[in-house]
Amino acid sequence: MVVTIKDIAEKVGVSVTTISRVLNNRGYLSDNLKKKVQEAMEELNYQPNEVARSLSRKKSNVFGLIIPDISHPFFGQITKHIEYYAYKNGYKLMLCNSLLNKKKEKEYIELLRASQVDGIIMGSHTMKVEEYMAIKLPLVTLDRRISDTIPYVSSDNYRGGALATKLLLRKRCKKIAYLSGSLQLNLLAKQRHDAFMDQVRGQQIEYVVRQTDLNGFKYREYEPMVRELFQEHPDIDGVFASSDLLALQIIRESRRLGKLIPEELKVVGYDGIQIGGAEDLTTIEQPMQEMGKLAVSRLLQQIGGEETPLETVLPVKLLERGTT
Repeated sequence: MVVTIKDIAEKVGVSVTTISRVLNNRGYLSDNLKKKVQEAMEELNYQPNEVARSLSRKKSNVFGLIIPDISHPFFGQITKHIEYYAYKNGYKLMLCNSLLNKKKEKEYIELLRASQVDGIIMGSHTMKVEEYMAIKLPLVTLDRRISDTIPYVSSDNYRGGALATKLLLRKRCKKIAYLSGSLQLNLLAKQRHDAFMDQVRGQQIEYVVRQTDLNGFKYREYEPMVRELFQEHPDIDGVFASSDLLALQIIRESRRLGKLIPEELKVVGYDGIQIGGAEDLTTIEQPMQEMGKLAVSRLLQQIGGEETPLETVLPVKLLERGTT
């Protein structure tokens, strides 16, 4: 049998309105009354209807978070930080995994709106700008710049790309490859490629660019792409991979071919993920904790009606390790 606030009211001997005031913490309420209501709730095993409560308060204290792929360590780690700072500020998180599927992303947005979330942090970007503008909820994008009017939080992708490429040039690499996801998508991560090109042009070196297809995080595609790269360019002596996962695939293939790292091949990744095999990888570390913290902060500013900076770009750090 479902226990209602009417049952709680009868148990305590007060009106339903009084129980509602206790649950929503409205008006003056004695500590003794609060204690009696709490004891009655526990005795009857009452489970409050959070959606109904959010409608009455016009505030759910829930954020929505839409990311492309929770299995990707970057998004997994940043989700952990977003959840931590949301909870610290009295909010819970509804997590949605879009897999860069436009239909799925739209359905999740509708679900979040129907669930009365107070705002959305968007780490996925498959729809048109007008569709995001029509959400009519506080919105912050993560590592995505959707429009000039929607606040976003990211790290300095261009600076990271420049740091990685300059390191390989300093190490006297003569033929450098750049590997990334699709360069046709309008993502801030494309700035890593732009920085790479700005650094290698005009240098007395050869360079190669390889990219995956439009479908995003297809890890199984990394292996054939990397094998093909070494088959076509066996003399590559430096690789800048736009993610640590790509860099780790480079290392695996290099070992299979008997190439010595860093003596014959130097490898730089990107993200600074915490995963087995990445401990010795030279990489560009994104400040994931600070990005998560500021994404929550920017959303809270909007919810509170405060002026919110449209652009938040955080510095990255070069971590030079054993692969260079």
